[in-house]
This record gives sequence, structure tokens and C-alpha cells, in this order.
Amino acid sequence: MSTESAESPQSPEADTSAEVTGATRPADLVLPDVGAWRRWLDTHEDASDGVWLRLAKKGTTSPTSLTYAQALDEALCSGWIDGQKRSHDASTFVQRFTPRRRRSMWSRRNVGLVARLTEEGRMRARGVAEVVAAQADGRWERAYAGAATMEVPPDLTAALDASPAAAQAFATLDSQNRYAVLHRIVTAPDDTVRERRRARLVEMLARGDVPHPR
Repeated sequence: MSTESAESPQSPEADTSAEVTGATRPADLVLPDVGAWRRWLDTHEDASDGVWLRLAKKGTTSPTSLTYAQALDEALCSGWIDGQKRSHDASTFVQRFTPRRRRSMWSRRNVGLVARLTEEGRMRARGVAEVVAAQADGRWERAYAGAATMEVPPDLTAALDASPAAAQAFATLDSQNRYAVLHRIVTAPDDTVRERRRARLVEMLARGDVPHPR
């Protein structure tokens, strides 16, 4: 679920519900700077179901100086998360931002960012409410690692050991497909869903299929 770049590593929590073509996608939201993004969220965070936000690549100041890191900080303050990234031109790209969905899992990266934002006194009421909800239902404690540090969980290891074909296929996965498999396991909301996902993934690998075919 993550192909990372210097400007915008797509969040492991990314909302992919708005997978639409450029022809049907709503117009990009273009704001001059991080202050304008903060003001936009203060006005629209409860009413909007998400935006495609234009973001600046390194060194860009026009039409926006708003960077991915700045946009993500403010989104987390308001209980929003980042999603898909799309290319735009030589100086900017477009990132999807949406309100956090019910039962949405948390990444360790965003848990760490929220800790800093809380210390800085920047969290808004909606963002705090999302944190409290995640802490109450266990999602906060189950926050998962990013692609660079995520390890194979013991239950998946055992399932792969029981299927030599799947184990061999898993061992040859590229980084994108490996992370996609692990992400689907560790983000399961409960043991029943986790078991079902694990079985389907092992069957998929044994057939020689992958989440993201080339």
C-alpha cells in the first residue's frame, strides 16, 4: 500500500476509497501556504468528506509552498489522514486528505507525530477525539510499523511454513508486495478478520499471484 517518495510517503493508513481517474476527480484544492490549510480545516473539517490537495515539491513557493509534512501535521491535528498521491507537474503533486474513517488503524509514525503535536499544543478537538477513540478500543496500542521496519508476524510465519509454495513466493516478493501482504495482516481489526485475511493471502501466494502485479 505504500510506494514512498521524498516529498510524500503515502501513509500506511491511507484512505483509498477515492480511486478515481483524473477526468472525474474533483478540482484540486490549491492553497498558498500551511496557514491557509490550517484555516481551511478549521472551517471544513467536519463537513467535507475529503480533498485532493496540491502540495509543493522541494524549493517550490508558487502556486503553493505547502509541503507534505506540513499538510500531514495539520491533518492529524484535525482528525484527518492522508491517502493516495498523484503526480501533477514539475513543481507540485496532489495528495488525498480525508477525515479518518471509523475503526481506521493507526501507524506508529502517526502515533509519534501526534505525540509531538500534542506537546506543541496544536491538536484540535476533532483530532483529540480520534486519539481518545483509538486508545479506548485498542487501535492505539496496535499501531503498526512502516514498510522499512515491519516484521513478519509469527502467525503468518507459521502459515507460510505450512505452505512451501506460498513461502517460496513470499521470499521472492519485492518491497511493495511484501509490505502489502504484511499490512493486510497487521491492520486486521480483530482475530477473525486477521485469520481470514491470512488464509486468503497464503492461498494467493501459493497460486503465484501478488497484491500488485507488474
